[in-house]
Amino acid sequence: MIKPLTLYAPKTVKNRTPERSLSKRIKRHVNGRERAFFAATSPGFEPLCLDELKAIAHTGKSFMEEEGGVLFTGRITDCYAANLCLRTANRVLMRIGEFKATNFMQLEKRLSDFPWELYLAADSRPEINSATKHSRLYHKEAIAEIFASSIGESLASKGFAQAALDSSIPQQVFVRAVNDRFTISLDSSGELLYRRGIKKHRAKAPLRETTAAAILRISGYDGTEPLIDPMCGSGTFSLEAAMISQNIPSGLFRNFAFMNWPCFEPRRWAYIKRKAESGIKPASSPRIFASDIDSMACNSLISCINKYDFFKTVGVEKKDFFNLSPYSLTKDKGLVVINPPYGHRMGSRSESVKLFLAVCEKLKKDYSGWKVALIAPDISLLNSLPFSLKAQTLYHGGMKIFLLYGKIN
Repeated sequence: MIKPLTLYAPKTVKNRTPERSLSKRIKRHVNGRERAFFAATSPGFEPLCLDELKAIAHTGKSFMEEEGGVLFTGRITDCYAANLCLRTANRVLMRIGEFKATNFMQLEKRLSDFPWELYLAADSRPEINSATKHSRLYHKEAIAEIFASSIGESLASKGFAQAALDSSIPQQVFVRAVNDRFTISLDSSGELLYRRGIKKHRAKAPLRETTAAAILRISGYDGTEPLIDPMCGSGTFSLEAAMISQNIPSGLFRNFAFMNWPCFEPRRWAYIKRKAESGIKPASSPRIFASDIDSMACNSLISCINKYDFFKTVGVEKKDFFNLSPYSLTKDKGLVVINPPYGHRMGSRSESVKLFLAVCEKLKKDYSGWKVALIAPDISLLNSLPFSLKAQTLYHGGMKIFLLYGKIN
């Protein structure tokens, strides 16, 4: 049974602390104890993220699935590992404080002695993301302004030396007030985790990497079977599949907000990365086949694959899906994953539906026995399929999308 997680509420610091003792306080209060973290996800991805967290070797001792993510305990190094390895999470938050306040004077008093220097460098000016529910203090902008002022005044007044921050990495402080109880969380990720740091090229209506990873997981892809991505666009499915098949950590090629924290331990981070890299499987002959009718999309994907040495795992060619036979690519059956053009990319709903149904007929004819993951423009199309599939509603940038998946018989 998972025990309820308790949040660390920093004790009031009445006296100014000299800079020379700051590292000791950080070691004692931040690095030296287990803390509560929250891996935020898109709706419906919580079970997938929970399974991922449990599989990460460094991750903490207890987990609790909640609406919008997974709450877990661990040390600061577990936060490093979660950011490095999670494929389906949007960001990882570290809980740093909790208190009750029913008016602005009380809120300012609570914040007056908050030890921001334990968590933020002296020249940090983070963005405050505030939300309230059933609280007497409900003006989000006013709450954010008070927090921003508290952080700026606190860090400036204590005279700590400025750190060499990477200004390209955003820092956010999340403030949630529910029933007059404030919870303060520090974003450890920076840019959302779907930004893997790999794909620089763009495509129309691109699917987020976290959503692609979730779809692959839901469809049963484990990296050992062939995968065909015949309407690849920018190649999100193919790149995610390549990282899964080679066991490449999703965050290996990017930086994170925690690298600007006063508590950041570069040696521990380097060790965690080396250990994760040691589990990467060598690239083999292509088992992932990407194609598209757009030659520019194919060329951009090829350049990306070559840059990151995925070319032995992923094969790319310009090809029309309706002229493509899976038997020309592989003798083994696996997963075919398709995100057909629809909506604004097609011009009208009727054109989207017509294309979708043609795709299904092609799958029925040539992909019998294959698993399929198919994104549909409308859930009602499930009843028009020439084979039986399961359906799941997903959310992509606040928009509903419909995943149809199963085996083609």
